[in-house]
Amino acid sequence: MKRALLAAVAVLVMVGAGVGVFHERTAGDAYAQSAPAVAVAPPVQALPEVSSVDQDAPYHEACAREGLNESECVGRLIWFKATAGNDRFHTYTFQQRIGVLVDWFRVLRADQRDDRFWAWGIINDPACCKPGEPDCPARSVDETYGFDWCPGDDVLLKYVGKPGYVDPACSLKDAALDADDPHSQGGKADQRHSACDLKFGTSTGALGIRKFPNPRFDAAKWTQLNGGTATWSGYSRTLAATSGIESDQRVSKLADASVEPPFLIGTSCGSCHIAFDPLNPPADPAHPKWENIKGLIGNQYTRMSELLGSGMPISSLEYQMFAHARPGVTDTSAISHDQINNPGTINALINVAQRPVFKGEMVTKWRKANSCGAEKDEDKCWCEPGRNGKCWQKSTREDDTTVVNLGGQKVVLPGVHRILKGGEDSIGAHEAIQRVYFNIGSCAEQCWVNHFSDMRQVDPEQRGFGQTPFNIGQCRRDCPNFRAIEDRLQNLLDFFASAESDQTDLAAARARARQAASPAASYSRADFVVELEQEFGKGAVTRGQTVFAENCARCHSSIPESDGGPFRNRDFAAANPQHPRQVRVDFLGNDQPTPVTEVGTFRCRALHSNHKAGHLYMEYASDTLRKQPLVADIPERNELKDGGRGYYRNISLVNVWATAPFMHNNAIGPEVCGKPANKANDFHRARYVDASGKPLDQQPDCLRYDPSVEGRFELYKRSMFELLHPRERGFKRTLTNADLLIDVGVRPLDGTTEKPLFGFGQVKVPAGTSAGFLNGLTHKQLVGDLFLARRDPAKLEAAGKKDQVPVLQAMADEILKQPSRFVDILRERRDFISANYQTCTQEIENEGHRFGEDLSEADKKALTAFLATL
Repeated sequence: MKRALLAAVAVLVMVGAGVGVFHERTAGDAYAQSAPAVAVAPPVQALPEVSSVDQDAPYHEACAREGLNESECVGRLIWFKATAGNDRFHTYTFQQRIGVLVDWFRVLRADQRDDRFWAWGIINDPACCKPGEPDCPARSVDETYGFDWCPGDDVLLKYVGKPGYVDPACSLKDAALDADDPHSQGGKADQRHSACDLKFGTSTGALGIRKFPNPRFDAAKWTQLNGGTATWSGYSRTLAATSGIESDQRVSKLADASVEPPFLIGTSCGSCHIAFDPLNPPADPAHPKWENIKGLIGNQYTRMSELLGSGMPISSLEYQMFAHARPGVTDTSAISHDQINNPGTINALINVAQRPVFKGEMVTKWRKANSCGAEKDEDKCWCEPGRNGKCWQKSTREDDTTVVNLGGQKVVLPGVHRILKGGEDSIGAHEAIQRVYFNIGSCAEQCWVNHFSDMRQVDPEQRGFGQTPFNIGQCRRDCPNFRAIEDRLQNLLDFFASAESDQTDLAAARARARQAASPAASYSRADFVVELEQEFGKGAVTRGQTVFAENCARCHSSIPESDGGPFRNRDFAAANPQHPRQVRVDFLGNDQPTPVTEVGTFRCRALHSNHKAGHLYMEYASDTLRKQPLVADIPERNELKDGGRGYYRNISLVNVWATAPFMHNNAIGPEVCGKPANKANDFHRARYVDASGKPLDQQPDCLRYDPSVEGRFELYKRSMFELLHPRERGFKRTLTNADLLIDVGVRPLDGTTEKPLFGFGQVKVPAGTSAGFLNGLTHKQLVGDLFLARRDPAKLEAAGKKDQVPVLQAMADEILKQPSRFVDILRERRDFISANYQTCTQEIENEGHRFGEDLSEADKKALTAFLATL
């Protein structure tokens, strides 16, 4: 039996069964690190044309409103606007290299601006307008190619279909140099990379999603395809409309580079993190004002997974594998897929300067230097050509610190943060921020797209069979966008630690709401406590503090008893007197790794593997993290829980009243949804199942998004009830919500009817299949083992798989005899497949965290009341 035959049959059908994925360096650069550094004058940089409306005005007003200094304000502007060149990724690479289609017009069309938040959860840009509305500079959507009109478009639109556009980022006024930065030579030499490569573009009408004019756009072709310039309907129309061929229902021009769109679309980090201010929410979420917007709270409503799959048919493999995360949750390994079902919430960045750091973390990374000395190996040290002593040296150390600037005062934190749900980003805050840009597509072709696994590549000798680690040093050398961001990472971190990340307490939110209704109204913390005790019982807040100290603080306090004294004597709301704004001293989470089996929550995210040695983000994890003890009682096989996996960090409870539902996947608490007017964009799924895993006939209604103060508080209370009453939660499981169809094999046409050879032309996986099973099936290993079972079973036996050989041999025989039964063959051996070829077998998503289950009802109410005060 030939491997190619088995692989061809197996991978095509297996992919159908839900087991697949979803400026240039010059020739002299390779040698530049060994040459003496010579300071040269920076090239003359073209300045962007001045637009009729200042794009940056509302951002500078926000900086003034928040009291941000120069560095913090620059960091904020970059966070909101910088795409770092990922417009190319989202226009070409994502579609053509990864096979996932984004229908940007569906998401951003101006005629559905009022429905955009309710459908996609993204935040409308207050500065933009719907063409044709009063006071909107654009008179019709024909002028804007169907999009909103936004500040800067009077310039940008002139360059659609022609070269010469100068990006607005080129006019960025950088913050003052840091004299302690080795590259600044004592604050005297500005060697930062050109801000042009930050790539701002203009807004699309949704905050964090940016557009750029496409110089390759052909207006005549576009008009012929779409019937005009105001719509992209022909661009996204399936080819079946003209061919009449059934399988062409799953093919459109979105993947066809022969027709270029008018815009290249990019995303900033803010696209997921920009959200409504809990202290000052909008009266109408579809029409927010600038004062309602915060950049760090994290968007609890975003449908980023559905957005990135918006051009895929609902019957496609990629859509059913990835477009199922809850609102406010995204699988950050969806592109760099590690075959683990691991969506996670978008982190709320609150009181960042109080977040714990870890001393003695063994970290291998590139650090700034002013010389490479005698070192000639660019994999160990590299100096940027044309700069004077702008070098980086790779080394392993355990004495790293984290510098934050608070109110203009430099503070050195004695260690590094651990970021992400399991603390995987653990080599420094700067590097963690930089990695976010890779995660949203920056530097894809120069740095990382060739290093992640192609789910359709089953030949172990070929590139893309498995992940390999990308090289940060090589990326720095080859990607100018990397350097543009890297040179401003301290500005971003300063923004993270700015007043915009300060706590947003419920008492303050209620006081603001009352004063908005009646300016003379007064509302004190004492009034707030009275209201809580009217709802939760007399003395509830005081009693809740005791309950928290006795049951929760060991994980959810950043100050251990060895440093701060007994928890029972602690004021968890105490201010930090050394902080310039006296934010709360306790981060209310120690960020320590806790075995997932102790917490008991959905463990698949804890088995995330991208930071393992030999995997894509290896260079972003510390050696210390990868040496964490193996969590033996995780039921998956040892090779699926090694490399420091199997842990969750104990997260912060600061302002937990504003960030429900709970857990890393938002699964504990009511399901929330947008209920958009356009039902084609309603992505709510039935999640509740019975004890056997089948969907309930009667599903609880979802709660419509409500970012108001009392709306957030209501969701918090209902989520707290489920947290403390596990038996009342029900069971949540994510299933496919449509039949999954994959066309395979040779299918000659008889007119417009496809006649597949051997009667095998399509795989159908019925709706109701486990999405987790699709994500977690290690099909490449299964294909290889099926081949070896027939060709060389001794190799399997030597690998410790002797007991699996008879089953694999029987499966291989059946597949070759009846390839059309492949899905059925897998189902018939579901237990065997799960035990040997599944990365995570847990499917109920709202289990665990049963701490507090045995408290009295009065204590549960008291705990709910107390946490609402933090």
